[in-house]
Amino acid sequence: YQRRVHGDFTSNTSTNMASRYDSRTTIFSPEGRLYQVEYAMAAISQAGAAVGILAKDGVVLAAEKRITSKLLDQRKSTEKMYKIDDHISCAVAGITSDANILINHARLEAQRYFYAYKEPIPAEQLLMRICDLKQGYTQFGGLRPFGVSFLFAGWDEHYGFQLYHSDPSGNYGGWKAKAIGANNQSANSLLKDNYDEDSSMSLDDALLLGLKVLSKSMDTTAPTPDKLEFATVTRVAGRVIYHVLTKEELESLIKKGESMLKEEAAKESGGDI
Repeated sequence: YQRRVHGDFTSNTSTNMASRYDSRTTIFSPEGRLYQVEYAMAAISQAGAAVGILAKDGVVLAAEKRITSKLLDQRKSTEKMYKIDDHISCAVAGITSDANILINHARLEAQRYFYAYKEPIPAEQLLMRICDLKQGYTQFGGLRPFGVSFLFAGWDEHYGFQLYHSDPSGNYGGWKAKAIGANNQSANSLLKDNYDEDSSMSLDDALLLGLKVLSKSMDTTAPTPDKLEFATVTRVAGRVIYHVLTKEELESLIKKGESMLKEEAAKESGGDI
């Protein structure tokens, strides 16, 4: 009886502590947690999925496009892919209005650097400047964290093609493959199992892997071009090219992906027998 009462007391106490320490981003809980930042990350987990994959000849960004109404005008080419500068682009997951503020800030920082030094800003340095702003919104009163995560894809002369992920806390890191948004844990597990580190992955292989991961992350089992967004960052003749896949290119990719998935299913069934 004493153990049961003690257990109830502990659970109620932890719940009360969470409600006491989550009213402001400037208050640490006794466990050393910032609940508002954790809530922002939880909000991103409810958003449409986005995937980034680093290949030997470029970077692939892929995202799930959630159509909330049939009356929505679909003429805009992308809703989760943004070009920051000629050599850097990004995919977002979370609150789009928050993303717009940070993207405008990133574009301004890129142009300021170019104006001052007459050369494109290195990808990681731009990300650091964005993350400094995001971190400030977790430290000062009267502010809330930005409810958005980014996958930055870019190229510079220092490190070549790069893929970075940043979250609302202001942390960032370089990745070979990363998924954010809904079902990100299963998507990251799938990337870990299928990403080929030994033989450098080509851009075409990365596109197929991105389609495979999104197909298993999305609510639908039959992805269509209307529900997907794909973009690539490549380098041709010394120039960095940002390209958003057209509807026709997405249809061709989906056909290739379907045949690939059928072959994998046949192999698995054959192995079971």
